[in-house]
Amino acid sequence: MALARNILIIALLAAGVAFLPNGGNVADAVATAITMAFLGGMAWTVYRLTYEFRSGLLSLTDSRRVVLYSAFGLIVLLIAGSAKMWSTGPGTMAWLLLMASALVGIWLVISEARSY
Repeated sequence: MALARNILIIALLAAGVAFLPNGGNVADAVATAITMAFLGGMAWTVYRLTYEFRSGLLSLTDSRRVVLYSAFGLIVLLIAGSAKMWSTGPGTMAWLLLMASALVGIWLVISEARSY
C-alpha cells in the first residue's frame, strides 16, 4: 500500500512538471529549496558538532586545526562550484581529486586526534 502511495505521489509531481505552465520553473524552485534545506542542515550539524567537541578541537595543534578547517572550507567551495566544475571532463577530475584530498585531510586529523 505504501509503495502504491509513493508511486502515486511521484506520478502527480511528474504530471505537474510536464503539463502545468512553467512546471519546469516550479521544479527548479523546489529542487533549489531542497538543496538549501540540505545545506542548512549540514551547517547546523557542523555548528552543533563544533559546540559539542570544542575541547577536542582546542586541544589540536594549530597546524592540525588549519588542515581541518581548510578541508571543510574546500568542501564548501566544491559544493558551491560543483555545477561549473562538473560541466567539463578536467573539471570533474579536479573536483574529485580536491574532494578526495579534503576528505583525506579530515580523516588524518581525526585519526591522529583519536590516537591521543
